[in-house]
Parts: sequence; structure tokens; C-alpha cells
Amino acid sequence: MVQLQNDLETIGATGTQVVAISYDPVATLRKFAEEKGITYTLLSDAGSKTIDAYGIRNKEVAGHRLMDGVPYPGTYLLDKDGVVRAKFFLERYQERHSNAELIEAARALP
Repeated sequence: MVQLQNDLETIGATGTQVVAISYDPVATLRKFAEEKGITYTLLSDAGSKTIDAYGIRNKEVAGHRLMDGVPYPGTYLLDKDGVVRAKFFLERYQERHSNAELIEAARALP
């Protein structure tokens, strides 16, 4: 999330807006945003309903009260009409795609 903030201006120049969703509660996200200088929208999916609706819950880390609801790390690129045009997912929540990959994909959107 910090990595995205570092390239927010370049990402925005592609016509793309960054929004992150997490299973963390609002208060946790607010504190994180303040501490790390995150200025884009952070959404709380505290019950992991959206994570489950997209079928991206990592069941290998489920069952631990602090980790239950963790999604596979992923990024969706949507067009201006809200249609998903690209998906980037990894196996471990500690990993992320590079901003360069995401920026290139965003530039290629119709």
C-alpha cells in the first residue's frame, strides 16, 4: 500500500484511481493511513464479505483470529465503467506486483 502511494501521481496520470480494500477495521486503516501518509481511499471489509464474494479468501491462513479473512494479494484494474479489465494475483499476502507492472497494464486499458 505504501508502494502504491509512492507512485500515486504516475498511476493517476494513466487515468487510474487507487482504492484499497482490507479485512482490517476502519480504525486500523485510519491509523495506518495516518502513519504511512496514505492519501488514497482505504475501504474496510471487516466481515470479509467482499473478499468472499470475489472468492479470493486465502483459506490456508484462515482460522486464526488475526488472520481470518486474509485475501490472496491482488489488484483489479477496472475501466471507467467499472468493468474488470485485468487481474493480478499472487499466492502470498506478503508479496505484491510492482507498480511498473500495474502502470503498464493501466496504460493498456481501452
